[in-house]
Amino acid sequence: MEERPRAPLATFFNRDADAIRGFTLAEVLVVILVIGLAAGFAYARLDSDPRRDVEREGRRLAAALEHAAALAQWRNETLGVSAAGPGYRFWRRLPSAEGDRWNAFSDDEILAPRLLPEPLLANTREYAGRSVASDAILPFSPSGRNEPYAIEIASPAWRVFLVADPLNRVAVVDSSSR
Repeated sequence: MEERPRAPLATFFNRDADAIRGFTLAEVLVVILVIGLAAGFAYARLDSDPRRDVEREGRRLAAALEHAAALAQWRNETLGVSAAGPGYRFWRRLPSAEGDRWNAFSDDEILAPRLLPEPLLANTREYAGRSVASDAILPFSPSGRNEPYAIEIASPAWRVFLVADPLNRVAVVDSSSR
């Protein structure tokens, strides 16, 4: 009896396992995962929406401002905030022989100094209904009764105002585009 020649497909499936070279399913999945993560990060960096960035930083600062006002009451000490240029910082008022002085607040993670992402800027706008200098420190009283104030966070294309009432509630108010 003569042996029939095998078809090419049958020869492929009857090869030794060692003779077949390729990638395992796990290797292929890892490569797809890495490519997907890289594409996601690239998209996130390229798809920066100035309005979303400004609003996110505004909500972050609003939460920190409410926390600082509550902490001033809880610790029975005067705290403050300054917002000028590329960042903001929280302060503690300490009595001294020469009078009260402000020291940078450093023992609370939420109230740590923060630099805003480029090109965002923060500025104090008003306190107790009056304009204030850009380097002013807005105080939070231990009594919990504070003057209304406004802080602006802006990018070249968009801005929001953080507006606080006397009960320390901070609202993030959208502004029209610049």
